[in-house]
Amino acid sequence: MQAMTDPGRVKTDQSHPRPQIIQTKGLTRHFGALAAVDRVDLEVFRGEVLGLLGRNGAGKTTLIKMLTTLLPPSAGTAQIAGFDIRSRPADVRRVIGYVPQALSADGDLTGYENLLVFARLYDVPRRERATRIADALALMGLTEAAHRLVKEYSGGMIRRLEIAQSTLHWPTVLFLDEPTVGLDPVARRDVWHMIGELRQRFGSTIVLTTHYLEEAAELCDRIGIMNCGRLVVSGTVAELEADAGTVISLEEVFAKYAGTGQEPGVAGGTAYVATSVTRRTADRTG
Repeated sequence: MQAMTDPGRVKTDQSHPRPQIIQTKGLTRHFGALAAVDRVDLEVFRGEVLGLLGRNGAGKTTLIKMLTTLLPPSAGTAQIAGFDIRSRPADVRRVIGYVPQALSADGDLTGYENLLVFARLYDVPRRERATRIADALALMGLTEAAHRLVKEYSGGMIRRLEIAQSTLHWPTVLFLDEPTVGLDPVARRDVWHMIGELRQRFGSTIVLTTHYLEEAAELCDRIGIMNCGRLVVSGTVAELEADAGTVISLEEVFAKYAGTGQEPGVAGGTAYVATSVTRRTADRTG
């Protein structure tokens, strides 16, 4: 476990056997005077599943948006698969997949049609599109529903379709922002299974944010906890629970490092907008 005396700085694990696929140094994002992400140093290794935990406003989604090139950093650097997010954003986008909190599937199209749109957006070669779409539908358990309108899908089916959309180009890194938001426990387990299948089949590195501690424990090799924009601790579940030689629960670890005080505001009403979108998503996918 890595608990920081200087919050936001995670030590390099020189003994890790796998190559780095994500590396950030001092990555920072300001909204006015607020540091939404504050000097984050992070390493993620090839084939690893990293979970980011934290209270609302901790900086998880802002960090993901910078790593997916949707939001420019205010300071610091980040590389994805060797590509700098500032100088080579197009190359970064070619090697990543991203499933946001908000709905990304079009309800007025069929599942197949949604996947065809994304295959074109990702420049999947025309001769390979039909095969990749069929494979993605099969992997996500959606073959029989392929030609139904997505507005008729259940919440779990929609989320699985969105994951399929983001993986048609076989990304090196897959970012999942609250992948099971608004889903019932059965649908949540289905999505967990599909994420495991993706990792096993493609060997993708996966970075996910979640508010469900059991989800993080189930899916993640390592967990990082953010507080006020800083990455304050990271490690395996076992390392985190063996806190300073005393075995405690993951819930207690979260309470210790994620903070229990009042959450910081976000300039320009960003928090209100994000909350509104998330609640609409949960309502539509529930």
